[in-house]
Amino acid sequence: MTKQTTDIVLIGAGIMSATLGTFLKNLNKDYKIAVFEKMDVAATESSDAWNNAGTGHSAFCELNYTPEKVEGSIDVSKAFKIAEQFEVSKQFWSYLVSKNLICNPQQFINKVPHCSFVWGENNVSFLEKRYKALTKNVLFEGMEFSNNTNVINSWMPLVMQNREPQEPVAATKMAIGTDVNFGTLTREMFGYLQKQKDVSIHFNHKVTNLKKLDSGLWEVTVYDALEDSEKIVQTNFVFIGAGGASIHLLEKANIPEGEGYGGFPVSGQWLRCTNQEVIEKHHAKVYGKATVGSPPMSVPHIDSRIINGKKELLFGPYAGFTTKFLKHGSYLDLLKSIKIDNIRPMLSAGWHNIPLTKYLIDQVIQTPEERFESLLEYVPSAQFNDWVLEEAGQRVQVIKEDKNGVGVLEFGTEVINTADGSLAVLLGASPGASTAVSIMLEVLQKCFPSQINSVAWQQKLLEMIPSYASSLQNDKELVQKIRKYTSQTLKLV
Repeated sequence: MTKQTTDIVLIGAGIMSATLGTFLKNLNKDYKIAVFEKMDVAATESSDAWNNAGTGHSAFCELNYTPEKVEGSIDVSKAFKIAEQFEVSKQFWSYLVSKNLICNPQQFINKVPHCSFVWGENNVSFLEKRYKALTKNVLFEGMEFSNNTNVINSWMPLVMQNREPQEPVAATKMAIGTDVNFGTLTREMFGYLQKQKDVSIHFNHKVTNLKKLDSGLWEVTVYDALEDSEKIVQTNFVFIGAGGASIHLLEKANIPEGEGYGGFPVSGQWLRCTNQEVIEKHHAKVYGKATVGSPPMSVPHIDSRIINGKKELLFGPYAGFTTKFLKHGSYLDLLKSIKIDNIRPMLSAGWHNIPLTKYLIDQVIQTPEERFESLLEYVPSAQFNDWVLEEAGQRVQVIKEDKNGVGVLEFGTEVINTADGSLAVLLGASPGASTAVSIMLEVLQKCFPSQINSVAWQQKLLEMIPSYASSLQNDKELVQKIRKYTSQTLKLV
């Protein structure tokens, strides 16, 4: 068995590892970095365009980010945070483009309006309150609201075609919304990394074990599927960005910070339009309200996508349940993840989320005709034969104990790290890829505290992200300056 040493090990070749690796190599060109990915190419799981919603989640249209409180007000705090995080992501991508580190930006990001659409008097009232609450913040400047059918028809003719004229409807629109192909972006960043000195990217390599040595180093055992052999890599720092498989690797690392964590897998499907005439009638991402009991990732939307230079139209996602933690995973994944320390929170979370379980069962047993009925709510003129079912990506939601010992099912992303900062793992799903830059900045802060506070790193981070260490939420001048820069650099004007 061969032994190797390196400074950094990144497990999983998705958007998170690509972002962290690119950060680290730009902050310290002398770092030796090794990437291990069990598939034969990068970004085949949640980062792939067909597996990822690709919205460029900026909270412009996602109604689940702005819940209505019991007394009727709208909680916009999460929306403000996500909107700012997406602006940070665009700055980092702009830096990479401006330095010619990655390709023509139009290959991975395009301008597509973000819209919300609702019907029924109560939902119309909710959307108007949401609009008024959001537009008090500079990040949502330019959002439009209308309950006029003619105006809404000009925004989304496909959605309004054949709709009942007496039905109360309302919509909002943000013209500066984007569509992002995270698969292409991920592969571009790995393409850049592969050209750098002391960076090695290993495909068809599966990490099978992690062990902390007395020396403080991590010993990573890796299986090479092509050579049918194992190797051991010793490293100062490990990042686990392996999507649904991260929970298994966290358990193998056996760190106290990871005790009690479990995972709940949720699969997804899309209806994809095959009629080019219909595809061309729609150019927007139109999000509606999730049904009661459904997970946030199942918010229905009729979605214009640009995938590999071709315009596509998707509707969904339809949720489902499988015991796999990855699209290319094993049906034993869920069973293997159950350990003594997490069985209680997992059972507790299951008990407290019975409506979700029922929702997933209902989704699994849906007939094609029932799925089509859901589509008709958003596209009343849809024809059954114009749409085909496609498998989407696999998500594993985080389960953990709260302070009362009750298992809680989380729907966001979470970074877990060791006290000494030598290992970090990312768990969870949405908004995920869209906020990868902010999430990886959090990893740098937690795991490289002395370096990130150095003058050299601070200056470089400001070069990469001009708003770094500043808040965009209340600075109109800075937001306008940043958006002008990123829109020009990313060719979104």
